[in-house]
Amino acid sequence: MANGTVKKLVSDRGFGFITAEDGKDYFFHRDGLDSSIDFDRLVGGEKVAFEIESSPRGPRAVKVQSA
Repeated sequence: MANGTVKKLVSDRGFGFITAEDGKDYFFHRDGLDSSIDFDRLVGGEKVAFEIESSPRGPRAVKVQSA
């Protein structure tokens, strides 16, 4: 599992970006959040843990949970 920080949220579209500890940014969608996280209460700067999955558009964060 990787660790990072929520960088940006696009609330009305249900997605955002996480900056991993290695400096890379990963896209995530609200469907990729663990059930313990409520997308509507997620804020920028929050520490998270996540897995990285390949997608047609590049790597993305899935199974995102609070760190």
